[in-house]
Amino acid sequence: MSVRVEAAVDSFAAALSAQHAGVHRIELCGPLHDGGTTPSAGLIARSLERLLVSVHVLVRPRVGDFVYTDDEFEIMKRDIAVAKELGADGVVIGILTPDGEVDAGRLAELHAVASPMRVGFHRAFDSVKDQDEALELLVSLQFDCILTSGGAKTAAEGAPHLKRLVERAGDRIMIIAGGKVTPANVAALVKATGVPMVHGREYAGMLRAVEGL
Repeated sequence: MSVRVEAAVDSFAAALSAQHAGVHRIELCGPLHDGGTTPSAGLIARSLERLLVSVHVLVRPRVGDFVYTDDEFEIMKRDIAVAKELGADGVVIGILTPDGEVDAGRLAELHAVASPMRVGFHRAFDSVKDQDEALELLVSLQFDCILTSGGAKTAAEGAPHLKRLVERAGDRIMIIAGGKVTPANVAALVKATGVPMVHGREYAGMLRAVEGL
């Protein structure tokens, strides 16, 4: 099994460090407390100028829940357009309805703005009422990946459901395990779930831990 590591970073120095460590992909974020928000255009531009590794940009207009106003939705559209113009490989987004379902209509609009970039769904997935239903909807919307802890507080706690999600997804959409993934628990998590990619901030140790899996 070849396991890939995605680094969550919120500064240019951290992005350079992640590339040097050998990560397979970077999720570029604004300040990562409370899960991160959209990074600045300057940080995106400089990172894309200097990095060779694939960069996906988090598009999240504020911390808190994932039910957005019309103004916040317009901000997301413009942030996606900026990331695309600057040359990002992908964006990572997530919008829910007040009822805890994936907001298919708005996501389809955002996906259209993002095309032909890759589009991933972030851990808003862990706040949906029915993850199986949400997965099928995201497949139909042609999303490339889902970052999830399996609906639990941490990926380790959600491992049984992560395994089921990986099996359900097959080769239709990639399941990425995120949520307190560390060098200490990543190997066991991968073995228990079969996830092809893991996501976290302790990327150097995670890379060493999954080497040879």
